Amino acid sequence: MSFDLDLTKRIGETEIRCRIEAEDGLTVLFGPSGAGKTTVLNMVAGLVKPDAGHIRVGGETLWDGAIDVPVDERRAGYVFQEARLFPHLRVFANLRYGHRDEGASLGVDETIAFLGIAHLLDRWPRTLSGGEAKRVAIGRALLSSPRFLLLDEPLSSLDRARREEIMGVIERLRDEVRLPILMVTHDRAEAERLATRIVEI
Repeated sequence: MSFDLDLTKRIGETEIRCRIEAEDGLTVLFGPSGAGKTTVLNMVAGLVKPDAGHIRVGGETLWDGAIDVPVDERRAGYVFQEARLFPHLRVFANLRYGHRDEGASLGVDETIAFLGIAHLLDRWPRTLSGGEAKRVAIGRALLSSPRFLLLDEPLSSLDRARREEIMGVIERLRDEVRLPILMVTHDRAEAERLATRIVEI
């Protein structure tokens, strides 16, 4: 599945321009903070409207000015920079939130095993480490039956050991689950290790 993005968006005095043509694999949007990388993800997810251009994923037009596919129909698995888990739900309930069986790459049990989080299922989000919370957030995104994943700085605010743990998860998502991934980072080493291709913005 390919990403075909041609996006223009003005926010205040800043104009964001992004052109991406990428085939399967993991595409990294690389650049400094404030360059508009997260805004690009938000446009692909449908949370922000571009001013001009188009968004096509797997040959399907999600936005082009005339077409604007609703957020819940785009089937983007979005992992935000902060884990954004529901504090009033235990881990298992967080995973099940928004779960769709139809078209899922992995079932609930497979996802739990893939991410190594079986021991966390009865825990409250506030008791999780940063790496544990990130794995649960990735699990929740996978269980929404996404056609593609959007990862916004998934390694930020993690210590070295947790960063290595989550990088391993992302590599397995890229190589084993094989969902197309669009990921934001400002870390060159992360980009070079994880990316199938790097787009500078």
